[in-house]
Amino acid sequence: MTERFVTVEAPAKVNLTLLVTGKRPDGYHLLDSLVAFAGIGDTITARPADGLTLIVDGPTAASLPEGENIVIKAARLLAEAAGVPLAAEIHLTKRLPVAAGIGGGSADAAATLNALSRLWQIDLPPEQMRALALSIGADVPVCLVGRPTRMEGVGEVLTPAPALPPSWLVLVNPLVPLSTPSVFKARTASFSTPDPLTHAPADAQALAEALTVRRNDLTAPAIALLPLVGEMLAAIAAQPDCLLARMSGSGATCFGLFADEAAARTAAAALSAHQPGWWVAPAPLLG
Repeated sequence: MTERFVTVEAPAKVNLTLLVTGKRPDGYHLLDSLVAFAGIGDTITARPADGLTLIVDGPTAASLPEGENIVIKAARLLAEAAGVPLAAEIHLTKRLPVAAGIGGGSADAAATLNALSRLWQIDLPPEQMRALALSIGADVPVCLVGRPTRMEGVGEVLTPAPALPPSWLVLVNPLVPLSTPSVFKARTASFSTPDPLTHAPADAQALAEALTVRRNDLTAPAIALLPLVGEMLAAIAAQPDCLLARMSGSGATCFGLFADEAAARTAAAALSAHQPGWWVAPAPLLG
């Protein structure tokens, strides 16, 4: 029986670490990243329809770029791969900033693949679904997994990461888009040696210690392009009880790691008061 509607959450992707380990002949960079997800994000709801339509609303909907949305691209590719009619009404509730380094578009695409697979009652082989996801974007396969994962290569090599302890994040974005290709192009440092997390940290403090000896290789070029990133990192690090301040992905979103909800919410309120123009969101780290 066809479901009347399917709702799938699209949580924010957070790169707890991100090392640039090489570059392919075609220009794509090779990465080694510990990817996790936060308990905040967009929402995809899909319903049966005669054709394909996309409805977008939510606090950050107005900042979406013109042109074909990644959600539509995901729907088209899935219908083509499965040999089914391209027929659904897709409702995207947009809460995450755009071009922000937390995989908003990639998470939306992954949620669309999951929602439409259920709505259309199709079950592609996992390898085919991963390849389809990668053809949409480098972060879509890991967003399809939706759990702590070590991501290597250009996003196609995924390995389960150790379990992460109960922790909270405060995500901060200046609501200024930062182009991923521009950040990679601005990078001048040598390539890094992979340094994966090999054990499950006992608590948030142990997680912070494990992350502190690792890094995000894209931080320096992001700050060079958008000095606000450095300002956000300093403001986050200055909050009481902040265990770690770091940039996610290619920016501009940065995050603070906290041991519990109370500390995270206190910090979020202080950061919002410090700079009302920033997007600030406390959320649990999904372990």
